[in-house]
Amino acid sequence: MSRKASIKRDTAETQIELTLELDGTGQSEIQTGVGFFDHMLTLLARHALFDLTVKANGDLDVDYHHTVEDVGICLGKTLCEAVGDKKGITRYGSITLPMEETLVTTALDLSGRSWFVFDVTFPTEKIGQFDTELVREFWQAFASNGLLNLHQVLHHGGNSHHISEGLFKGTARALRQAVTIDPRQQGVPSSKGVL
Repeated sequence: MSRKASIKRDTAETQIELTLELDGTGQSEIQTGVGFFDHMLTLLARHALFDLTVKANGDLDVDYHHTVEDVGICLGKTLCEAVGDKKGITRYGSITLPMEETLVTTALDLSGRSWFVFDVTFPTEKIGQFDTELVREFWQAFASNGLLNLHQVLHHGGNSHHISEGLFKGTARALRQAVTIDPRQQGVPSSKGVL
């Protein structure tokens, strides 16, 4: 059974088409008009082993905020749809990941309840033209719409690019764990019988 979902989202600020395949090979086709963000989404797909297609047209003349946040919304919604009833999934994922001088931890739970903790401070306000505050906005939108607990912690790091890259790679690896089917798991991984 294919664990795949697609979404089209049109607002006055953005037009987004996104397709997510959980059981992919890490292939991606990303076009958001925001170069650094495209790079991060490519890393996300590669390290999660998700196949991901994103085509976004946003009001980049205003700034990148609406585009980045709305892609996070769409990715979260497609994750919810793609995991379906969650029978057999591992549910939890976590990793402490090094990226050069940077060390980050990501832990997540596909619980059906959204919660987001972001214990990260960037040393700069921008990475090129990209506002570093948008990293938080993306993951907040993703966690809220993906109905998952997501905790991201920076232990140390002095380069904003490396910190962002560590967060995207680490969260990708944690997602890869969480959506993996565990052959020993009978039904939904919850004592309540539902997630």
